[in-house]
Amino acid sequence: MIYYFSATGNSRHVADCIAEALGTQAHSIETASTEIVLKDNEPLGFVTPTNWNELPLLVREFIQKADIRPAQNNYVFTVATYGFVQGFVCEDARRELKRKSIVMNAGFSVKMPDNWTPMFDLSDPAKVQQQVDDAEPQIDEVIAMIKACVQGNKSHDRMPYFFRPFTDRLLTYERQTKFFAVDKAACIGCGLCAKKCPVQAIEMQPAEKTETNKPGKNTVWTAERCALCLGCLHRCPKFAISYNNKTQSHGQYQHSKYWKGK
Repeated sequence: MIYYFSATGNSRHVADCIAEALGTQAHSIETASTEIVLKDNEPLGFVTPTNWNELPLLVREFIQKADIRPAQNNYVFTVATYGFVQGFVCEDARRELKRKSIVMNAGFSVKMPDNWTPMFDLSDPAKVQQQVDDAEPQIDEVIAMIKACVQGNKSHDRMPYFFRPFTDRLLTYERQTKFFAVDKAACIGCGLCAKKCPVQAIEMQPAEKTETNKPGKNTVWTAERCALCLGCLHRCPKFAISYNNKTQSHGQYQHSKYWKGK
């Protein structure tokens, strides 16, 4: 079984590729049951983005809540998708699984476009697509290692774990929803951001109906902090959502396999 979290499609694509190669299924942690009953010789994989060098909060919570019932000869692994550094993702996953008496056999990584557009510029479609294409051989290599049951943390661009407390504080700070803003002139009140928010941090509240916003709905963050997946920003059909006034010139991103355009 393969479990993944994905806001913009990178980890979903990697999970789908691995699942197909192993003849198993890929499940989104947003809808999957936390009861995981494994069969003999069945692999268990987690495919996850990198969130400020760490295992994302949602993936961490899923593992913590999961009732994992192993069998004989299960091969357990984590694959981190990342754009800059993978940091501590695989080590975070190993430690979370160890707390549940589950041994993680291996960790891997795949470098892909980084959707953290407060820093990274994804406005050039050709350059972004090249990054997507460059990830395919990496995915094939990871699949080959999984099939061979390679042991150990084989992920790239790791960081020493003693930095973890510092990045954790940065992540807590950046997760504040006060940094998000909506261009009310561009927003059409479709509610996609609220519907897709994995932590229900967004509500659509009544607003004045306009020719642009015919439903008369306004995007409002009702939680102090969110998962910081930036799914709302990248999925918005009118690119009306920004983060800290640093994202509008850097474009939107979804993996080309799942991008449905505006």
